[in-house]
Amino acid sequence: MKYWKRIVSVFCVISLLALPGIGSSAAEKNLNQVTSSSIKDKQNQISAAEKEKKELQGSLSNLKKIKKELESKKSDLKSYVEQLDTTLAEVEENITQLKAKILVKEEELKQAEEELNQAQEKENNQREAILTNIRLMYENSGNYVAELLVSSNGLGDMLNKADYIESIVAYSKDRFDEFQLNRQMVELCKESLELEKEILDSAKETVEAEVKNLEELIKQKEKDITEYETSIENKEKAIKEYEADIAAQNEVIKMLEKAIAEERKRLAEQNGGVKLTYDGGTFKFPLASYTRISDDYGNRIDPLLGIQSFHNGVDFAAPKGTAIYAAYDGVVVAAAYHYSMGNYVMIDHGDNLFTIYMHASKLYVKADDVVARGDTIAAVGTTGRSTGNHLHFGVRKDGAYVSPWNYLSP
Repeated sequence: MKYWKRIVSVFCVISLLALPGIGSSAAEKNLNQVTSSSIKDKQNQISAAEKEKKELQGSLSNLKKIKKELESKKSDLKSYVEQLDTTLAEVEENITQLKAKILVKEEELKQAEEELNQAQEKENNQREAILTNIRLMYENSGNYVAELLVSSNGLGDMLNKADYIESIVAYSKDRFDEFQLNRQMVELCKESLELEKEILDSAKETVEAEVKNLEELIKQKEKDITEYETSIENKEKAIKEYEADIAAQNEVIKMLEKAIAEERKRLAEQNGGVKLTYDGGTFKFPLASYTRISDDYGNRIDPLLGIQSFHNGVDFAAPKGTAIYAAYDGVVVAAAYHYSMGNYVMIDHGDNLFTIYMHASKLYVKADDVVARGDTIAAVGTTGRSTGNHLHFGVRKDGAYVSPWNYLSP
């Protein structure tokens, strides 16, 4: 009796034999099979993305906290400028990282969309196969039962055929389990895609907010420096600090020049020492397309302090980020930060001729780099004791500032 029960139990699915390629190696081979392991990997990917989303939401600078911390520094302009420039650099770095993250997310979003499309295509194919299977079951099951009964040579032969049918049943169950797994993968892919979109949108919103923070901090800096230097109470103090700043700048530059002179002397004493010389060529404008002069070289009335002062370079007004070029061939003596000069670059052109570029937002060179006329060395900014985006371009010859117009074509 148990044998007949066994045969009857498989008759309900015997129609699977009618499916194209059933039991063949082509049907059993599945190069993109979804497994419990791949489901787990996708779930881990989603968990990591959710963590990334939370971290992104907390990456925006706390402008209120920053301003409160800076408030205590306002009485000491040097400390205030140094602290604010450090903060501005951190905010800019955050913006750079966020923009890089956006590029990565855009690529990951494309991959997530492709994964979803593949999973949905596979789901549709599997669903169609199952529906075809059900239809054939109702249409052909009777014929196969009759064929089984008629063609079998005894009970043993019929049981052998029943074993084959059971293997087909097992195959069908595997395909159905695979369909279930793929259905789960489709839902996870949809969830992953939506999460990637949310992270991308959040990153873009954070960049916009961070750019506004940066702009507000720069405006605050300009406002505070202007108020400090024009305040009647601070006037005398501001003038002394301004004079001290210029003296400090000169001291830094002179120390660098002294170090270069000593290095030249050392090289000259060595056999084969190479001497850097200036060949008398005309300097390239340090900015490509922004050459409006906001403050020229020479004696003038300081616009903020209202005192007679000597301006040792030419100020070129330009938008933040504008490329700053090396005016001529040379070697970078310094690429550093100074609270008064901000981010600055100093280049040795030989024969005791140097060019200096101040208040940059970014530096693209370092000390000892060899640069050619027109190389991009920095970007315009308003770091240091500055009240607006511009390049302060200075030229020194034989230890003293000289007019840049002696070397530039106006």
